[in-house]
Amino acid sequence: MSPEEQFARNLRRRRQAAGLSQEQLADRTGLHPTEISRLERAAREPRLGTMLKLAKGLDIGIEKLIAGIR
Repeated sequence: MSPEEQFARNLRRRRQAAGLSQEQLADRTGLHPTEISRLERAAREPRLGTMLKLAKGLDIGIEKLIAGIR
């Protein structure tokens, strides 16, 4: 599994566990819903600033989003 695919899996799981839609997470982070979708499909490689926004929006540490990435 590529790093992008692992990140996508982690992001999707954490968002769903938080009970948030992609649109709700976008509102919390200031990101566009399309960006959330692309990240969850591994169609885009996340930048550090984006990962930090997502972690804050999900109220988790960034290490949860990058877990399992080697």
